[in-house]
Amino acid sequence: MLLTNDINPAKVKSFSLPEKIMLCEEIRAMLISVVSKNGGHLASNLGTVELIVALHSVFTTPRDKFIFDVGHQAYTHKLLTGRQAFSKLRQEGGISGFPKPSESEHDAFIGGHSSISVSAGLAIAAANRIKGEDGNVVVIAGDGSFTGGGIYEGLNNAGKLKSNFIVILNDNGMCISKSSGALSAYLSQLRTKGYYEAKNRVKKILGRSTLGKGVSGAIGGTKRVVKSALIPDNLFENLGFKYFGSVDGHNLEELIYILELVKTLNKPCLVHIKTTKGKGFVPAEENAGHYHGLDKIKQTEIKKADAYSDVFGKEIARLGAEDNRVCLITAAMKYATGCNYFAKEFPERFFDAGIAEAHAATFAAGLASQGLLPVFAVYSTFMQRCFDQLLHDAAIEKLHMVLAIDRAGLSGEDGATHQGTFDVGLLSLIPQTTIYAPLTAAELRLCLKKALYEDSGIAAVRYPRGIAYDPKLTEAYADYAHYKCGRDTKTLIITYGRPVKPALKLLKHGADVLRLVKLNPLPAVVFEIAKCYENVVFFEEASLSGGVAEKFKCRARGIEGFVPLADVEKQMKLCGFDVESMREFAGL
Repeated sequence: MLLTNDINPAKVKSFSLPEKIMLCEEIRAMLISVVSKNGGHLASNLGTVELIVALHSVFTTPRDKFIFDVGHQAYTHKLLTGRQAFSKLRQEGGISGFPKPSESEHDAFIGGHSSISVSAGLAIAAANRIKGEDGNVVVIAGDGSFTGGGIYEGLNNAGKLKSNFIVILNDNGMCISKSSGALSAYLSQLRTKGYYEAKNRVKKILGRSTLGKGVSGAIGGTKRVVKSALIPDNLFENLGFKYFGSVDGHNLEELIYILELVKTLNKPCLVHIKTTKGKGFVPAEENAGHYHGLDKIKQTEIKKADAYSDVFGKEIARLGAEDNRVCLITAAMKYATGCNYFAKEFPERFFDAGIAEAHAATFAAGLASQGLLPVFAVYSTFMQRCFDQLLHDAAIEKLHMVLAIDRAGLSGEDGATHQGTFDVGLLSLIPQTTIYAPLTAAELRLCLKKALYEDSGIAAVRYPRGIAYDPKLTEAYADYAHYKCGRDTKTLIITYGRPVKPALKLLKHGADVLRLVKLNPLPAVVFEIAKCYENVVFFEEASLSGGVAEKFKCRARGIEGFVPLADVEKQMKLCGFDVESMREFAGL
């Protein structure tokens, strides 16, 4: 057994190649065991086992810096750098599912969002130079990250470096769903390993030739011609990188060899490796999209009803059948956001923008400018990345588009990088933006239809992860619902989203409940209702700063800053959104 509790980078370096190959198999078994129990990102991590073992064989962290993009492929790195609590991955008191510098000195930079690694790595390399410190900077980025524009802004600057800077492009042909667009086709055509092998063979032959250096010099003049024939218009070399690829990302010996080589070159290098997402676990290899991010197995095996994502996906497909102006856009999240239903029926009106939320938002605005009805399905945490495009490209010209904001509210085990607690405040800043927070499946369908056909400007429909809540209410609302406790009371609870469920239990404790569905602009009547109560208390599963509660003159409990890692139920309790905490805060 090589994967012991005291495993560390130094031990990895001491292992022989056969031992390292055995270590990779032990790591895969551990990943499958822990992720099956705790949930998490399985397929992406199974695909990077050999790569990370090779990295720790060649480089030494924390002196050398690894920047992961996106960080969901860093589980093996965590295993090999002293995280003895790996069995508590994504659990309260355990370790994060993403790189987290405050968790370990071996994590150089946070990595929950895409396409940021080259910019961060370039800055760290610059900081090393300024401080006179040694150390390599290695960026590990999936091909999905290369569909985001931010990475090219970084590459454009990094190519000017006169020092060592290594970018590893982990190409598995997948983002979260299957990669689409020209980049995927371009990467599949890059096969230049043969060029370098041929170049080395020619050098050896010339070195033994009796014609000597004269011939070598003459042939050197034709090198560019040969190279251009074998590597036509290599984007990365044109940006100033020395390109190596494609390399078998599961051949440990080859990986170690190429990493040892680029470590010595003292210039920007890009190593293009080919891997299989889900490697070593047949179900994940055959369906990498499904096994990209898993809930706990017990949750995925027993599905009581449609999740909010499925409700949205089926409804937008139904609306798309009725109206050929409806278009659907996603940022590499076809299955996770329920877009697969629409994509199957109307592929000509479905657009996967890759991991490029800013582009997707402007693309939606462009469709709207031509009289179409674009719907952009996006996680709340990733919507943050396109704020400028929503404000400038859509809102100024009053273009009508719909945001289907998935994973709104607390993020549970995905941690701080994926919290959906800021969308309400951000969107409320944009003029003429409508925001809905439906509670039930029926309300989600109602609000989506109103957002498409009755609202103007930007209209957002936000809903959490998980099974659609069904409190057996007989009517769906798109504005608000007012529940009376059945006796005279001076206390009113105002809320929306997940806190509605515990709030309704406070009816029996003598509080009335005002449930908001339309968050922005607020219906004028809700302020009139609030004026009738002496004790008005607001519970908001979102940031208090910029949130809805600020519009009421009342005591409020919401979210300040980032919530520690735990499951959603514990996070709700931590934030004071459980029944007893809400009752105490309301003075009942």
